[in-house]
Amino acid sequence: MYAYTHDAETGGLLLNDSTPLFSKEPRPVYYRELDILGFDKHFNYEKQDGLPYMWAEANCYWYRGHMVAKTKGGSLYEIPKLELMLDTDGRNTLPEGSVLRPIDIPAMVKKNRELLEVIEQVTIKNIFDVYKRYYKKLDCFHVAFSGGKDSIVLLDLVKKALPKSSFVVVFGNTGMEFPDTYDVVDEVEKQCRTEGIEFYRAESHLKPEESWRLFGPPSRVLRWCCSVHKSAPQTLKLREVLGKNNYIGMDFVGVRAYESPKRADYDFENYGKKQKGQYSHNSILDWTSAEIWMYIFSRNLIINEAYKKGNSRVGCLFCPMGGSKGDSLQRINYTEEVDKYIDIIKSTNARNFGNPKELESYVTNGGWNARKNGRDLNLRQQQYHDEVLNGKFLIYVTNPRSDWKEWIKTIGEIPFDYKIKNIKNGYVVSIPEYFLKENPALIKMFKQVFKKAAFCSGCRVCEANCPTGCISFTDGLKIEGCQHCGKCHEMDDGCLAYHSLRLPKGDGKMKSINSFANHAPKPDWVKGFFDRKLDYFADNVLGPNQLQMFKRFLRETGLIENNQITEATKVIDTLGWESERSWGIILSNFAYNTQCNWYIRNLEINHTYSRETVSEMLVAAGVSKSDSTSIINAFKRFCELPLGTKLRFGTVISKGKQIETLARCKPTMEDSRVVLYSLYKFAEACEGYYQFTLTRLLDHNVESVGISPTQIFGFDRDEMEQFLNGLSVKYPDYINATFALDLDKITLREDKSSEDVLTLF
Repeated sequence: MYAYTHDAETGGLLLNDSTPLFSKEPRPVYYRELDILGFDKHFNYEKQDGLPYMWAEANCYWYRGHMVAKTKGGSLYEIPKLELMLDTDGRNTLPEGSVLRPIDIPAMVKKNRELLEVIEQVTIKNIFDVYKRYYKKLDCFHVAFSGGKDSIVLLDLVKKALPKSSFVVVFGNTGMEFPDTYDVVDEVEKQCRTEGIEFYRAESHLKPEESWRLFGPPSRVLRWCCSVHKSAPQTLKLREVLGKNNYIGMDFVGVRAYESPKRADYDFENYGKKQKGQYSHNSILDWTSAEIWMYIFSRNLIINEAYKKGNSRVGCLFCPMGGSKGDSLQRINYTEEVDKYIDIIKSTNARNFGNPKELESYVTNGGWNARKNGRDLNLRQQQYHDEVLNGKFLIYVTNPRSDWKEWIKTIGEIPFDYKIKNIKNGYVVSIPEYFLKENPALIKMFKQVFKKAAFCSGCRVCEANCPTGCISFTDGLKIEGCQHCGKCHEMDDGCLAYHSLRLPKGDGKMKSINSFANHAPKPDWVKGFFDRKLDYFADNVLGPNQLQMFKRFLRETGLIENNQITEATKVIDTLGWESERSWGIILSNFAYNTQCNWYIRNLEINHTYSRETVSEMLVAAGVSKSDSTSIINAFKRFCELPLGTKLRFGTVISKGKQIETLARCKPTMEDSRVVLYSLYKFAEACEGYYQFTLTRLLDHNVESVGISPTQIFGFDRDEMEQFLNGLSVKYPDYINATFALDLDKITLREDKSSEDVLTLF
């Protein structure tokens, strides 16, 4: 809500009534973190745990209103290096040997009391208002408690806003929590019991060590762990408590907009976004961490000891979404617990590395958390495979883990004949090929039946998704009275285990990602081409290899074909080759180049990656170390084109000639015709897939040659709906999109093409 400054007098923070554009997310620093980072070699301070000494903002450390140090580097096994800050005279901002004074917490709280009370009262009112609107309509209200600072504050606010008997507290125990978190949970549960508030713990029957080996280690895009270990157990626990399968509740959640760019787009209130069929209220969405800590200190709330050891976040102990500095502090504080997960990562990936040193680097630099499928896992088994052969669509299932006869009940009557033939260790399913195009939605679910049969690990996510309680794993899989709502098919690929372990088409063989060697295009090459068109090839300063690679770039971006300029080039010539919409068209084509495609599919928008991490990701994808260097350097070249400078495709930060970090940004695309062009490119790449849903476009984990404009340009559901509605009105001869009754359908005209769309410019 409020911005802040550092207060030299108290050593604390001072809120002011201006609105921050962003928050540096400050956190208090205690002596144990100072010791780990080596502050004790330069300064003197008492080894006490009651009061913090400094504030940290990312890697910067502030003492009494001055930035006195920062950290650099760090990895899983290496603590970040401490660098003391110098003043304008070249002396340490804080002289060596200084005696550090703790932050004067009471004085800091007193200075901020007025604004703190405003924040508190506004939030309490919002919580009460949403309760008042829904308490007669919903079956329950519950606080999602994690043991971290945000949920501790949230629970305190809900206690003040609502009657104690009107809500329950649920701790989702993933089994991967910080050891210190369990102490907090024990204490908070005791407090709740004393106050007459029901407190429950929900956890999966699968232990993390077991699930990591069943599903493969989680990664940034394969976050099966959230469903298996958190949301599903919480849903099942509340069903048990309420005695009702189809309950509808309101979940008070402690997420904050300043935590990440993704969360900055969250709404205070939503339905079905966090958990299917349930409401969520993000009560402290606009709080900064400065306000969170201020509130904790002012109300003397419990503080998780993990924060005092230098951890900026308290969630799962070894999370794929973590960072190198965080990982090193977690490991030094909880070595045995962290090493347990490191050992699983190593054992499930060991066969892919020539020596232990390479495997160690893969783990250390975060290559493990870039996994997108099961190609490189030792766990990989081809338990499901499908193909079209001699007019038939065939599904092969070997060593199935569950009974297909139960899963087939979830799709009701099947309007085509299918045959099952038993083979060694499995069976083959056969249907006529022509039916694939007659009812693709039903075929998708039919395939998922056998993916479930092949891979189901009994994680109970399907059971949690079923609103009528028809699925049970109590005594093995049983499905009775199915209403065919399709909810058990709505997770990735219909089965999280299959999705995590699946093999890419062709068993992982792919065209080379390194399309341009060390000769990615420069701005003056592109300018020369648009100035002189084909004449540029006869008279230029490019070497033979540079010219060859530049021609490849022009072909892959749809600007030349068979050594002739294309309609796209003519349109772009009219629009201006440096314009945003021109590069929107170019990017829609370039997305199908293997190198650009890799950037889009693997680099999350608005996430900054270190050079080392991207290199490990590429190596994990089968790229050599030297090729990974070329691909990383080419990203910088692409960012120097209008692709980066006008369309904002990406940015890099370099130190000298060495690239330090890379980030793919959200392109600034506002012309709906570019979106339409991209949609047609998607449909054509999917072999005439002219009917699809927005849900499909937003699901970037589906294996597909076509790449969705939502992934290319980073559009969210609301943005894409606006584009689609506008296009349907303005260009009905090209597209029709409908959004009604929770159904969405997008239809492109099959007699039109992406080249036809170019005539609209």
